[in-house]
Amino acid sequence: MIQTIKKRLLNGGVISQAEALALAKIDNKEGLYDLANTIRQHFKGDYMELCSIMNAKSGKCSQDCKWCSQSMFHNTNVEEYELVDLKEAENLAEENAQKGVDRFSLVTSGRVISNKNLDQLCGVYRKINQKSSIHLCASMGLLNRQQLDKLYDSGVSHYHCNIETAPSFFPEMCSSHTIEDKVKTIKAARDAGMGVCSGGIIGMGESMEQRIEMAFYLAELGIESIPINVLMPVKGTKLAEIEPLSDEEILTTFALFRLINPMANIRLAGGRSLITRIQDKALKAGVSAALVGDYLTTIGTNIVQDKETFKDAGFIVGC
Repeated sequence: MIQTIKKRLLNGGVISQAEALALAKIDNKEGLYDLANTIRQHFKGDYMELCSIMNAKSGKCSQDCKWCSQSMFHNTNVEEYELVDLKEAENLAEENAQKGVDRFSLVTSGRVISNKNLDQLCGVYRKINQKSSIHLCASMGLLNRQQLDKLYDSGVSHYHCNIETAPSFFPEMCSSHTIEDKVKTIKAARDAGMGVCSGGIIGMGESMEQRIEMAFYLAELGIESIPINVLMPVKGTKLAEIEPLSDEEILTTFALFRLINPMANIRLAGGRSLITRIQDKALKAGVSAALVGDYLTTIGTNIVQDKETFKDAGFIVGC
């Protein structure tokens, strides 16, 4: 089965949902991971694309996402501020560019950023553009086309809007907006001229079948960058006590996302501190990109150390 799928994918074919479900249950998991690694090398090469993010607006989010420490429905003592110091944002982007990070994104809490804050952050993007060549991304909620046009005009090349999980599972995780709302924003970002980054979180109680469902949904949307976050349970949220995924479930998920989305960047994202024991295996199970530095409300990773880790695994990273 593995060899049949390998030959088809290398020749530009696709994997079926039934085949993905069968691979999830296959005994030869090492063979599955090797297949994913081969497909990654064929379509993406050995370059590891690095991105970093900055929490530009924190807390007081009106949405009821069960996993999120920034939701006003949870008591997590997360830091709250209306907008980050704008000069600090410029400096962090420049610092990351000097460390060889390929992309930098400002991320804001809330259903949608206000036009006032959007204009301020667009000014930050323009200044970053003047100082460095780092690619600029944004993640600012369910924006409309006019707002997305402003971001594009300020130099933002990619918009991030996670679908978070499978369409069949999303209503169990959030009731204040829908996956259709997210798709509307994704399509508007494309219409504005931007590429799209969209993935989700695994380990929220969804089944392997639903993870596969999410991967195929992203393939249908033609997403070119897919961040996979492993849930970091936060005390005070509704998922604080959820049972963690097994190592095999995590690695199998990465591998299947690669096979279902062979030409996308499968991005190792949040929750990396929970899987350090298997990170080397994850890097050989289809991953072609990584989120480095600090995350939104949690401490992340050391960029210099990350680059050495990726090089040791056989990847090429930015200077």
